[in-house]
Amino acid sequence: MTAYSSATTRPASPTKSSNWALIVDDHPLFCDALELTLRSVTEYTDVRTANSLSGALDEIERSAPPDLVLLDLNLPDVSGLDGLLRLRRQAGGAHVVIVTSVTDNAVISGAIAAGASGFVPKHSRRETFRDAIAAINAGQVYTPSGFVAGEAAAAETENLRRLRSLTKQQARILELVCAGKLNKQIAYDLSIAETTVKAHVTAIMRKLGVQSRTQAVLVAHEASFTSPLPKDE
Repeated sequence: MTAYSSATTRPASPTKSSNWALIVDDHPLFCDALELTLRSVTEYTDVRTANSLSGALDEIERSAPPDLVLLDLNLPDVSGLDGLLRLRRQAGGAHVVIVTSVTDNAVISGAIAAGASGFVPKHSRRETFRDAIAAINAGQVYTPSGFVAGEAAAAETENLRRLRSLTKQQARILELVCAGKLNKQIAYDLSIAETTVKAHVTAIMRKLGVQSRTQAVLVAHEASFTSPLPKDE
């Protein structure tokens, strides 16, 4: 039985002229199989692939944002929900569906809170992908059968929602803050004024609902912004 959460219905993305889909996965055989599956259950004829987050971001930068992205959470250059957050900022209104073998309830909840349009276990049947994409196109947020949102993850989920509100520049600055860099170093790295960095840090703390840089770093780590997920088997 198809499972999706009508309680988290989102409006469908506006129709775009790009009309292409992107698969982001570093396993060549699975990436090929997923491309065949996507072509067979959707009308996409332009399906592109990337084996890293940086490759995916570069592909999107060269083109109009895709309509659909299928994203593995564990990639060579990023692991965890940070990749999802960064991809959503770059891909605009594209639907991003997580396709991974990590199916823990907390990970699914976190992915949905971070803006994923759906979550499909990696080795699902072709029909599951068809049902998931149909549900997402209808404005639903698709979750796998058996998923139960836990109240224990409420604080982390709220933190992820707040992290989603950061702009690209603010997210980059938060990454550098998490790396322990001072405002002067961040200004040098990003070629901006130190006063601009200070303004961004203030805005970041306000959006995250914290009073200090240390608290902002804790929120980022607790929300898996920089923490890795378990590796796929």
